[in-house]
Amino acid sequence: MNNSLANKQNSTLVPMAILTFMFFIFGFVTWLNGPLIPFFKLACELSESQAYFVTFAFYIAYFVMAIPSSWLIEKVGYKNGLSIGLIIIAVGAFMFYPAAETRTFGLFLGALFVMGTGLAVLQTASNPYVVVIGPRESAAARISILGTANKLAGFIAPLVLTTMVLSNMADYTADKIAALNATAKAAALDSLALQLQAPYIYMGLIILVLAVLVKFSPLPEISLDEDGNVEHLSIFQQIKNVLQRPQLVLGVITLMLYIAAEVLAGDSIGSFGKHLGVYGDNGDFYLKLTSFTMTAMVIGYILGITLIPKYVSQVTALKISGLLGIVLVLLTVLISPKIMIALPGIPALPLVILLVALMGLSNALCWPAIWPMALQDLGGYTKIGGALLIMAIIGGAIFPLMYGAFADSINIANETQAITKTAKSGNQIAYLILLPSYLMILFFAIKGHKYRSWSRA
Repeated sequence: MNNSLANKQNSTLVPMAILTFMFFIFGFVTWLNGPLIPFFKLACELSESQAYFVTFAFYIAYFVMAIPSSWLIEKVGYKNGLSIGLIIIAVGAFMFYPAAETRTFGLFLGALFVMGTGLAVLQTASNPYVVVIGPRESAAARISILGTANKLAGFIAPLVLTTMVLSNMADYTADKIAALNATAKAAALDSLALQLQAPYIYMGLIILVLAVLVKFSPLPEISLDEDGNVEHLSIFQQIKNVLQRPQLVLGVITLMLYIAAEVLAGDSIGSFGKHLGVYGDNGDFYLKLTSFTMTAMVIGYILGITLIPKYVSQVTALKISGLLGIVLVLLTVLISPKIMIALPGIPALPLVILLVALMGLSNALCWPAIWPMALQDLGGYTKIGGALLIMAIIGGAIFPLMYGAFADSINIANETQAITKTAKSGNQIAYLILLPSYLMILFFAIKGHKYRSWSRA
């Protein structure tokens, strides 16, 4: 009995170690987007809404490529799928070289789409895997471990990018660039864009090495359809059948809205900080604000690892997350940006910036809880259900664009009316679009995950 238990623990330990490392890579690649938004806004001379095409290009890849990724994994297996996903990410990283050489925003977006495609393959392979390799009631705790690695990378990535590339942003402020003549301005922006080349080449090479290591790792293959009742069906028939499961459909909607909240809290905080003048001594402090959101998420994940399922169920954790998110959104929109707060070792910050960062705490346990709740009782349909959940990451593509457009419309209206110092800018009011996200999270936690047929929904 003891030997059997030990073997089971070991069989979970190896894939968990590999998947934790994979999620660190996910996080590092994903959370570079936050500081890239204000960077591209300046280097490529974009509006607020145009700059958020950075997140659109990256996250739309999940929606477009999730089903093809599921097909690919079915053909090549989970381990080979992870290797292929890493190779695709490396190709996207290498595409930053010609994009920076020509300072072409469209090429940058293409590179981000390719990197998002690689991550879609990785996510499609890894998320159902971690749900089924151990007890379902502790799945949220296992995903929390992976999430901790993901958000730890999210904390590190903006700091690394800022140190390697953006440390001299004080020399490239919008006012200084605007004061240059056309020739000097083009030369300065070209020089700024070229700073992205070396870091992304290095990252691509490292990820290629990881792809080889994963290929020859001891990661075991698994079957999510042990009875063979699903895999003989066409992909379209599988989708049709699985859409009859309310817990999955509502889970997909909830995950889409949650991703919108997570991405906005992490990727918009830098632009919001810049808008509020959070520059710091070196003029680049606003580029580091994504790390604040990631720190809050890491704290949330640590709480999840510690408390779930021994002290708090994953359902209760999701309820708390929804309620906390609702409160933070309302406070963020209502509180004056002139209220400052001092923290040790960092410049004084507007309180609203910290409230946006704290949304990371409300977001932390949503992904770990939604996945096992949405996939529960799917049996052989777990793989296609996982692919549909990956498609829900489109929330990270759509909502930042909505946020940017909403913010732009309010800011332009203020400028038209000569209200240049309004107490509440469009950047702040636009966070209201996250209120439906947290309301849906709360509904899914209370009722949505319990439904097993539409007739009883």
